[in-house]
Amino acid sequence: MSVELPPGDPVHGLPTAHGGSALSGSLRATAEDFVVEEDLGYVPSGAGEHVFITVRKTGRNTHEVARALARLAGVPQVAVGYAGLKDRQAVTTQSFTVHLPGRDIPDFSPLIEASLQVLDVQRHHRKIRRGGLRGNRFVIRINGIGGDRALAEHRLETIRACGVPNYFGSQRFGRDGNNLRQVDDLFHARGRRPNRELRGLLLSAARAHLFNQVLAARVSRGTWRTAGVGDVIMLAGSCRQFAFDPDDNTIPTRIDAMDLHSSGPLCGRPGRSLRPSDEVLVFEQAVLAAWRDWSDGLVRFGLDEDRRALRLVVDGLTWCWADDALELRFGLTAGAYATAVLRELVSVSE
Repeated sequence: MSVELPPGDPVHGLPTAHGGSALSGSLRATAEDFVVEEDLGYVPSGAGEHVFITVRKTGRNTHEVARALARLAGVPQVAVGYAGLKDRQAVTTQSFTVHLPGRDIPDFSPLIEASLQVLDVQRHHRKIRRGGLRGNRFVIRINGIGGDRALAEHRLETIRACGVPNYFGSQRFGRDGNNLRQVDDLFHARGRRPNRELRGLLLSAARAHLFNQVLAARVSRGTWRTAGVGDVIMLAGSCRQFAFDPDDNTIPTRIDAMDLHSSGPLCGRPGRSLRPSDEVLVFEQAVLAAWRDWSDGLVRFGLDEDRRALRLVVDGLTWCWADDALELRFGLTAGAYATAVLRELVSVSE
């Protein structure tokens, strides 16, 4: 049975954790208002079959740059590696690898223009893989600020101390959530079957949406940053999982210190990931009962289940006010969304 998907952005109505927006403002009036710097967690090795290229791009998405690199090097696009997709409407620093065994490093200067700068070119021993990064650092400027600045200061302190719900952002779901309508068609064999690349994107959107439903229910309950019997715990900045142990009196302290987080489901077929138990299992099953067709679809298409932290730590958060603007600086782990931070503070128009 097909689910009823509401129109518009599927993230818009998700509950906030800290009381809702204290401010209003506009975001991305120019690309320079949203600056992202990728942190792979390593540097190029200086030797190997791959060419490691670091670029700064403005108003261009990751796929465009990957295609341009492949064309210039005369290789198929599959020979180009990158860790993740970056926004088009932003200034982003990102690294790519191009597999060129036995070949000299090409002249990449023809790529350079106002929207693309080549910052560094070196040899490297392996391809950059999707998801293979430590995180990203952001500098975000919100213009036309209105609202209660004193409340916003308090809200920022709370975000820095407690983190925010680790929602998947609107980007994952396409314009007005269109990816979710397409995945519902896919699961119910309606219309044309998408190609492999699009199918992967749609399946990822489905898992993200189901995770957001569970997280939203825990935010409403006030349990998104606590842990108890039945929870699967995750170590901050890691994929390591373990079951909550009521006899381990260090867990509450480490939860408060944001060293550990409770987790939610990334649905799929049973695999190596731990599963919740007791009341947590019953709770997640109840939240996802209406989405059984989607859960079954993810299993049918061969995705393995996994877990994702419910809480997002906002690392090194600082801010400054300038007339009618607010500038935020912070770092996030890989797979996290800056919009998950912004929605706890400000209602933005883009």
